[in-house]
Amino acid sequence: MRPIDGHIHIVGNGKAGSGCWLRITGARRLLAAFMLRQLGVSFDINGADFDELYVRHLLQLVHSSSVESAVILAQENVYDESGRLMENIGAFHVPNDYVLGLAKRHPEFLPAVSIHPARADALDELDRCVEGGAVMLKLLPNCHNVDCSNRRYLRFWERMAETGLPLLAHTGGENTVPVVRREFADPRRLELPLECGVKVIAAHCATRTNPTDPDWFPVFAEMTRRFPNLYGDNSAFNLPLRGEHVRETTTEPLASRIVYGSDFPVAIMGVWAWMRGFIDWKTYRHWQRHPNLLERDYQFKRAMGYPEETFTRLRGLLHCKSHSI
Repeated sequence: MRPIDGHIHIVGNGKAGSGCWLRITGARRLLAAFMLRQLGVSFDINGADFDELYVRHLLQLVHSSSVESAVILAQENVYDESGRLMENIGAFHVPNDYVLGLAKRHPEFLPAVSIHPARADALDELDRCVEGGAVMLKLLPNCHNVDCSNRRYLRFWERMAETGLPLLAHTGGENTVPVVRREFADPRRLELPLECGVKVIAAHCATRTNPTDPDWFPVFAEMTRRFPNLYGDNSAFNLPLRGEHVRETTTEPLASRIVYGSDFPVAIMGVWAWMRGFIDWKTYRHWQRHPNLLERDYQFKRAMGYPEETFTRLRGLLHCKSHSI
């Protein structure tokens, strides 16, 4: 079995009818420009062909890497707890229909939809997306304004458990997307869906993005002992702080709870793993020069010591009604 990258972002400006939008302001303009530069492409983020070029480039990376499939993520709008759309909040939006459509056209893509459980049509949209081939649901609770412990969402989590659709939920700090409620990134907020039987993947294992973030990693680690349906992913572990707990996640008892994800197009910089002694200088220099970011991330994480099962474990967690994986 070849690896599945379980954490890849789709972005688009919607100018060709994808339904996506981008709202990049302030310092995030510099971050977006840096991400495009590290891709090694000269796309105009405001161009009418940006959405198509981004998808085409991602397909090329998958085809020329060790990765067999890529879970592509939709991005929900931001709502309040009554289900009312919060205008002018959020940095980007990717509709569920867009990722579902991409996956139908490209078997390398596995679609993860995004649904705020406070929406009036949340249950109907959940069933529609499952029927349409969704393999997972992605939320950034701190950015989407979702308190996953709110019992008003109980039926939503129960329905997810009934369908077998797993939840990929951002945990820990966040710099790329505007944060609405910082405390919602605490992995303890995921206990209600876990109690309902949802398979939950805590994106980033509740690690930090900057020194002022709470370090919730020990909380995540403790929760895995209580919830056999809780996993974490190692996405963005090639960033300065995200990877500080690599050693714990490559050894038991946590190693068997970790799944693979890159967080593409977030930067992939092996220098931090080398500085911490997780990889040697020769490995760092060789793969840091590699132009394929997906291959670079995969090879760094192999060198860090993640067992081979880490890269294929997601196969047993995804909802696979319409996909052969």
